[in-house]
Amino acid sequence: MDSAEPQEWQRVCPLDELEPARGVTALVHGQAIAIFRTVEDGVYALGNYDPFAKASVLARGIVGIRRGVPFVASPSHRRAFDLRTGRCLDDAHASVPCYRVRVLDGFVDVGGRVALRTPG
Repeated sequence: MDSAEPQEWQRVCPLDELEPARGVTALVHGQAIAIFRTVEDGVYALGNYDPFAKASVLARGIVGIRRGVPFVASPSHRRAFDLRTGRCLDDAHASVPCYRVRVLDGFVDVGGRVALRTPG
């Protein structure tokens, strides 16, 4: 483990305070981050800003699974974003930032931004 790595993690909340299939918003490293816990107990973090609605609303979106992909659908325009990558499932040209997440000792920590990868 890189000695610099722990400094970039920010503790957000206890895991048991996250309701499955719901999102919450947290200020992480100065950014509004939407954090989601799926029914399957996956925990994900995306930027909260919906580029279609031009508003910070993703944490209020609908969490689900589409063809095996966990997603959040914006409450404004219903565009779905892959919780694992931030890619829009409805428009290949759109995405939102995706952040590293870990659960450590029962707490959710959010780390740095994940580079957008090509699906596959």
